[in-house]
Amino acid sequence: MTIWIVWGIVLAIVAWMGYNYLRIRRAAKIVDNAEFEALIRKGQLIDVREPAEFHRKHILGARNIPSNQLKSSLAALRKDKPVLLYENQRGQGVTNAALYLKKQGFSEIYILSYGLDSWNGKVKTS
Repeated sequence: MTIWIVWGIVLAIVAWMGYNYLRIRRAAKIVDNAEFEALIRKGQLIDVREPAEFHRKHILGARNIPSNQLKSSLAALRKDKPVLLYENQRGQGVTNAALYLKKQGFSEIYILSYGLDSWNGKVKTS
């Protein structure tokens, strides 16, 4: 009986992870370093981490809009330009930001695969 409960929990977790993966894939395109760097020139580069993390290190040209402040900063973003999102690793912050932006009518949303930790382009450090 206990084994069935464990398997049920494991199955529920896997199903939840699959559901979240499909949701984010519908909202945004996950891209590698090369594609992300090519998009920077024509897009809006947004770092969704907290300000302290942003000031320590960020991609050159990025604006800091923490994911929990995105709603109040929405007017600063243009819907006619691609939005490029990143954080340290691809986590809940970029996921929430991408889903929210999609819901608000943004159509071109890109996420840096593996986040800033894997970025090999230009950065600004303090």
